[in-house]
Amino acid sequence: MSTRSTAVVTGALAACGGLVAGYSALAVAELTAAAVRPEAGPVTAVGGAVIDRTPGAVKDWAIRSFGTDDKLVLQLGILALLALFALATGALAARHRRTACVGVALFGAVGAQAALSRPDSVGVTDAVPSLCGGLAGAGVLYALTTLLTRPAPPAAPAPEDQGAPRTPARAQRESGGKATLRRWGSGLVRRDPVTGRLPRRAFVLAAAGTAAVASGLGHLARRVNATTVAEATASREAVRLPPPDSPAPALPRGVDLRLPELTPYTTGTEDFYRVDTALRVPYLDAGRWRLRLHGEGVRSPLVLDFQDLLRRPLVERDITMTCVSNEVGGPYVGSARWLGVRLKELLEEAGVRPPSRGGRADQLVARSVDGMTIGTPVETVMDGRDALLAVGMNGRPLPFDHGFPVRMLVPGLYGYVSACKWIEELELTTFDAFDAYWVKRDWAAEAPVKTQSRIDTPRPFARPTAGRVTVAGVAWAQHKGIARVEVRVDDGPWQGARLAPEGPVDTWRQWSWSWRAAPGQHTLHVRATDRTGRTQTPKRTRTVPDGASGHHSVVVTVT
Repeated sequence: MSTRSTAVVTGALAACGGLVAGYSALAVAELTAAAVRPEAGPVTAVGGAVIDRTPGAVKDWAIRSFGTDDKLVLQLGILALLALFALATGALAARHRRTACVGVALFGAVGAQAALSRPDSVGVTDAVPSLCGGLAGAGVLYALTTLLTRPAPPAAPAPEDQGAPRTPARAQRESGGKATLRRWGSGLVRRDPVTGRLPRRAFVLAAAGTAAVASGLGHLARRVNATTVAEATASREAVRLPPPDSPAPALPRGVDLRLPELTPYTTGTEDFYRVDTALRVPYLDAGRWRLRLHGEGVRSPLVLDFQDLLRRPLVERDITMTCVSNEVGGPYVGSARWLGVRLKELLEEAGVRPPSRGGRADQLVARSVDGMTIGTPVETVMDGRDALLAVGMNGRPLPFDHGFPVRMLVPGLYGYVSACKWIEELELTTFDAFDAYWVKRDWAAEAPVKTQSRIDTPRPFARPTAGRVTVAGVAWAQHKGIARVEVRVDDGPWQGARLAPEGPVDTWRQWSWSWRAAPGQHTLHVRATDRTGRTQTPKRTRTVPDGASGHHSVVVTVT
């Protein structure tokens, strides 16, 4: 093999060694994180730091493009970049071993800095997983590339050979008359008798063995994390929700039209949308959960545990929630039956007054265990609406994805200013004194839900048969209610749709309209009017800074 070919093969093997080193670094880091704090793992920490620094427009693009899989796509992207970095440093190590190893260690330092920069960081211990992973990766890379690039020192020549030309026979005598044997794992690898180098087979065996060990460490990390998840799951399964002191009002008959392809009035828990920044869903033990309430204007600070909440008067309400990232006609809206404690009563017990009654605080900041901060107007929380610290959803304890053991929700406000999940702290402050997480990223500080409507059937680009076609969908104006829904075909006149019986004011409303469809391509439009008399604006706006607006439309071809 030529010198050039040998260099190419060596570089390729060294790149593979870099990949093994990167894999080992992740395994060590994740195992260390399992012992320190799972959220401090490098992928979670770096991914969280990326989300923290992502502009609102990019966040919206990710949600539009990938939906609720946006976090999976981000994690896969981070892993792909780590793999490319590992391949590059491995290839570099073939010529500059120490420089490449230092680069790997510094990359671990980047992960450590990302962990320390997260809002939920608990201190310097969060840096430990990434630092351990970086050092382990550097060590593995150094060891593997040494096998490829460093020859063994030659044996001292026999006296009779001093000054004589070096021949294969002499080389064999210098190596003791036979190839040196070196153990690696359970096999024997022969060193080249002339060059003194270990053959590439030794590198392959070493890399495979290292990858196997790393896989074992990764499996152990998953087992440790699974134990934490199992404990949290057991605590959730042990929860027995008391019957509500104030049950949800009975829903009117026919509130759900039950039409094909029409969104159900009550969204199943498993179908309820999830939009948040948590790359790793927090699995909290209800027995260890605590909530602290303090801040401006609080005369009697409170610290509550989960049982304290369950012993308080519980209210059950049907409430529709909407994400501010919901585009016109989008899917990030859902209605469920929630069980919880009224926030107003809790705040009053702590001595809090709304600004309209002389209160010093106008913002209620909710903090999550994952570092999220959500700011809500105190006046809105205490104006009599069913603002809740929720413990149940659709008759069961909250799922982990939706905030178990306790989450906050305030009807009539978009989730980013009202719906803190995995909540652990409530602080009374002012909007002038503190900007919550999304406000720092150019979203509005206050964001009431905009009146919206959506066509569920027929679907976009459907091909219904000419004749009577049922057009149906949902409309929402939480805490205001829907008074009227109208449909228009192409540029024709607006025509009133039939509304389903009205449920609670904080829920959406179904509607339907019978269309005599003529053959050809048509565009269907919908708009809603709420009970304040406000009709949806036709002007299209994006979601930033306070929610999308405009009429939803679908194009169909009637055959």
